[in-house]
Amino acid sequence: MAILRKIKEKLISLVAGKKKEPKLKKISALPRTKVKEEAGEFKKEVLGTQETTVEKAKFSTPVTVKTAPRILQELPSRYGQNRIVLQVRDPWWLHTYWEITPDTLENLKHKLGSAFQAAKIILRVYDVSSINFDGTNAHRFFDVEINYGANSWYIDTQGPGRSWCVDIGLRLASGEFILIARSNIVHTPLDSPSWITDEEWMIPEDMFARLYGMGFGFGKSSPAKAWQQAMRRALFSGTLSSGGLASMASPVKRVQKERKFWMVVNTELILYGATEPDAKVTVQGNAIKLKPDGTFSLRFALPDGKQVIPVKGTSADSIDTITITPVVNKETK
Repeated sequence: MAILRKIKEKLISLVAGKKKEPKLKKISALPRTKVKEEAGEFKKEVLGTQETTVEKAKFSTPVTVKTAPRILQELPSRYGQNRIVLQVRDPWWLHTYWEITPDTLENLKHKLGSAFQAAKIILRVYDVSSINFDGTNAHRFFDVEINYGANSWYIDTQGPGRSWCVDIGLRLASGEFILIARSNIVHTPLDSPSWITDEEWMIPEDMFARLYGMGFGFGKSSPAKAWQQAMRRALFSGTLSSGGLASMASPVKRVQKERKFWMVVNTELILYGATEPDAKVTVQGNAIKLKPDGTFSLRFALPDGKQVIPVKGTSADSIDTITITPVVNKETK
């Protein structure tokens, strides 16, 4: 019995020993900093490369880039020089701005004396279309009175498709004009499609043959061959020439008649211009009719040699006359 009692106590002691929890002496004995380091190493092993980068980046502080402060500067109101600038607003209106130095006005006041008080400061607007303007050869001009305090102005030209130049100065009571500054030259656009309508442009041969055949009554479906034959007869007989004041046929070079191959080269000259609608214009001494807006356009045959084409314009009151003479040289090889 004593033996059984001892065995029973032994079994009870063994069972009680298994139920006790193990002691974590190593972990609890570690310092706090060491525990954190070991925890960090364990975390690095668990996280992948991307997770580790994100983990580090989310605690990073971005570097602040310091930029130099912007210093706002206004444009100067004056530059200390006499100048006037002209620009186009639309086909009818111009805009101009200028600067006149105080010294300039003081000098004029001292020079003119009492005449300065009666003088008007004006903008003199010149029509300088198709000419080399030298200050005296403008087609026409008109004056716009302004005040001394102004530094810009809008100008109604009432003339689209023209070239303009503006002077700023003083107009004395006697009518004398004293120039202070001259502007640049500008060109106003047309207010409608171009009035130059008689230029020829290169188009495919079959299309040109069809259009030209219709014009000569060959019919809508006229073949190119019929047009070529009619064109050849007209050219070689000298009956075909350009419209306009001249009716001179350009020289034609061709090979022998027995060959079918042939070629024709011709040249023409287009002369166009503009003036006052009520003016009288002659070209090579022949009067021409102007369009309602004062423009004109002529087409010449252009033979070899030197062609002199004087164009003379006379005002409606027969006081003003301008002659412009284009000279054209042509050589066919």
